[in-house]
Amino acid sequence: MLVIAAFVFGALVGVIRARKRGGNRLDIAQYAAVHALVFALIALFASIFISR
Repeated sequence: MLVIAAFVFGALVGVIRARKRGGNRLDIAQYAAVHALVFALIALFASIFISR
């Protein structure tokens, strides 16, 4: 559940950052995708660490 929440939060952060920088539609999509993956990966490692 933590990973899914981090994925969605990361996508929102990416969209906000791309819009602030004046990006077009593809820039916004790329920022959202990259941020979502990075946040989800961090959350995955955090959940593994917590479960151990």
